[in-house]
Amino acid sequence: MLSLLLLLIPLTFSIVIWFTKGMVSRAAALVGTIIQLAFTAYCYNVFLEAGNKPFEYIYQMAVKPNLVFHFSMDGISMLMVLLTNLLLPLIVLAGFSRYTDKANVFYSLMLLMQMALNGVFISFDAFGYYIFWELALIPIYFIAFIWGGQDRAAVTLKFFIYTLAGSLLMLFGFIYLYTYSPQNSLDWEVLRANPICSCEQGWIFWMLFAAFAIKIPIVPFHTWQPDTYKTAPTQGTMLLSGIMLKMGTYSLIRWLLPIVPDGFKEWQYVAITLSVIGVVYASVIAIMQRDIKKLLAYSSIAHVGLISAGVFTMSRVGLQGSLVQMFAHGVNVVGLFFCADIIMNRTGSNQVEGIGGIRKIAPRFAGWFLVIVLASVALPLTNGFVGEFMLLYSVYGYNTWLSLFAGLTIILGAVYMFRMYQKVVLGEPMLENMQFEDLKWNEQLVLGIIGILIFALGVYPEPIFELTEPVLKTLTP
Repeated sequence: MLSLLLLLIPLTFSIVIWFTKGMVSRAAALVGTIIQLAFTAYCYNVFLEAGNKPFEYIYQMAVKPNLVFHFSMDGISMLMVLLTNLLLPLIVLAGFSRYTDKANVFYSLMLLMQMALNGVFISFDAFGYYIFWELALIPIYFIAFIWGGQDRAAVTLKFFIYTLAGSLLMLFGFIYLYTYSPQNSLDWEVLRANPICSCEQGWIFWMLFAAFAIKIPIVPFHTWQPDTYKTAPTQGTMLLSGIMLKMGTYSLIRWLLPIVPDGFKEWQYVAITLSVIGVVYASVIAIMQRDIKKLLAYSSIAHVGLISAGVFTMSRVGLQGSLVQMFAHGVNVVGLFFCADIIMNRTGSNQVEGIGGIRKIAPRFAGWFLVIVLASVALPLTNGFVGEFMLLYSVYGYNTWLSLFAGLTIILGAVYMFRMYQKVVLGEPMLENMQFEDLKWNEQLVLGIIGILIFALGVYPEPIFELTEPVLKTLTP
């Protein structure tokens, strides 16, 4: 029943918000996401005490074909549910000082997406997982299409086509697994024990991997991402970068590694190489960017490229580092895009060049922005350091040369992030008569919470290790 409530709370608020107006919609969304966060905290305590049994729920949808909704929880699922329901109140609160046209529709879609994201992370059968995977696409498509910026129709169509194509490949892969399953089941445990020969696992790997690589995204499946991140409204970009891309990295660990382990090993080197190429390529492109949101978009590609490389090492430290970094990246990237949104709304400019001097006018904003930038470049004692160190160590253990290229993320990341901060925040104001109001109450609260999480997880990441270690023991030697 607890699993169902994780879905029903945001779904109920989504329906209620649809019938509200203006500021009431915004307030109801915040209340709904806070209630969901409080319930998630309760679930976390229950999980630590009683394990997954209180979260088990099975509903037989059809007998022939054998379609079942199976909801459950393990440490990896719990971590992703915590991340999702922690970030949603911050994303809603970030919009409190902005006017949103058709606010009831906007926040209703946001809560619907929260429900779908939770469904992805607690589904332990491929049927339910696929339903929620597809359902999560619908709200963000309309958020980007209706409230997006210039060229939003073309950009969101490209995004939709990419993700739908990947989803169809994944669906065909699951259908094949179901057809050749001795028990005709899509349950996660059954699929893990499915006796598929190594030759078949290779091409099934690519059907699933393509869907996950598009969502993450991994080069060369990434071309939809920068324009979508730039065009979508900032709260939509926060949802995409902070949570939705984690569907892909989570799925590498949940569905790809356990179900087609021989295919995983067969294409391991290719997948790691693509991931490392993405790290270097996206970092170089980020240095060349003049648009702040596109710079952050390419920065995100570089970070998740390293995460996927760590997963594909198939080592305990690589998988653990990827989970730590998923959580850290979700927190940090939401903070970065929020800071970019504040800059663009205060100055009317989204360019790295031509602003400057914000530190003198808004020191509190400049301070919090610097904290998030430092976490993004993996400064020790910030949340970005722990996972990145573990990921680089795991890649080094797999291949020294690949680790050298992957390690460039430290140098190149510092170049484009510090360059951006220097030109936008430091120096003398370059805009004529620039008025830059310092942080409002909701902005201070959002950035303050993100700052606390950055240092808390940087100093003490042990709760993430304790939560996920038992699951990883079953996935790695």
